[in-house]
Amino acid sequence: MDVVVAGGHGKIGLRLLRLVAERGDRARGLIRNPDHAADLEAAGAEPVVCDLEQEEDVAPFVEGADAVVFAAGAGPGSGAARKRTMDLGGALKLIDAARANGIERYVIVSAIGAGRPDRASGAMGPYIEAKAEADEALAESGLDYTIVRPGGLTDEPGTGRIRAGLEIGSGQVARDDVAATLLAVLEADNTIGKTFDLLEGDTPIEQAVRAL
Repeated sequence: MDVVVAGGHGKIGLRLLRLVAERGDRARGLIRNPDHAADLEAAGAEPVVCDLEQEEDVAPFVEGADAVVFAAGAGPGSGAARKRTMDLGGALKLIDAARANGIERYVIVSAIGAGRPDRASGAMGPYIEAKAEADEALAESGLDYTIVRPGGLTDEPGTGRIRAGLEIGSGQVARDDVAATLLAVLEADNTIGKTFDLLEGDTPIEQAVRAL
């Protein structure tokens, strides 16, 4: 499998690229900063310099892929405007790029709460709204999508065990386990057309994903 990850130098994206490469598949990561290329290469991935906010047409950067994963984001220190251009706009450009290349599989890293953006408030409001709109656009795109909505992200070592589903409450999840879940999702056709929340839990990742 040839997997392109948008947000290739992000904390989740880089972990996912490493897992894809370790499996023996082709792992390509879209990065904005060329200085980050060495980190991707160290993970066994191919860096592709592509600024999602500046490029009008992202299609040439994902040509030949079997699947794309949107794991990019403006980050917690960014304002509302960048959340629109990156968390929403970047996801939309990747949808267009997938369609242009005949790439059917698209997995997006969303956020818990994106199913009810009306409940988001304060600084989280613009972020959740952007994620919700991106999710809706993907669900209506006609692509083979999966929408993964993690809870609060931590850098604790992954346990390999999660809770996955809808209305499973709130909580946290390690970025290690988010990346491993994304890898499992890419291999599990039963997740096509599915949206689910993701939290730390007691069920082995592959078992939890297969049960969705």
